[in-house]
Amino acid sequence: MNAAILCVGRLRESFWRAAADEYKKRLSRFGKFEEIEVADRPEGTDEARVLREEGKDLLRRIREDDDVIALCVDGRAVSSEQLAKMLREREVTGRRTVFVIGGSLGLSPEVVARAGTRLSFSLMTFPHQLARVMLYEQIYRACKINAGERYHK
Repeated sequence: MNAAILCVGRLRESFWRAAADEYKKRLSRFGKFEEIEVADRPEGTDEARVLREEGKDLLRRIREDDDVIALCVDGRAVSSEQLAKMLREREVTGRRTVFVIGGSLGLSPEVVARAGTRLSFSLMTFPHQLARVMLYEQIYRACKINAGERYHK
């Protein structure tokens, strides 16, 4: 699999970084996985501008032939098995699958429009740092499912 997680902001706390790094290490046997971070901008009075600028930074990192999946609260919720099927179907195309996680304000409409798929973990709101770790875990789980390996439930 050829995939990237493109996100706004860095994992600042060491425990988030350690968790993400552990899943990146586990994923390495399933293919190429990149983590691409763009700078988050301090929230101010002009939230629309912050969202627009973060969106421009994200779109600059997306290639023309990338298959983009945006993590959005109003996206489609899927089971781990359904995610595994989605990734299996994408893998045969040879294109890079790019998961995009926005910052505290979410994703700009331009980034959402660029995505072919909108995915949601839940109707609940999660910090984007936790969402990144959850995404890594779910991608790892999907890869294990696709490889026919057991993974705890």
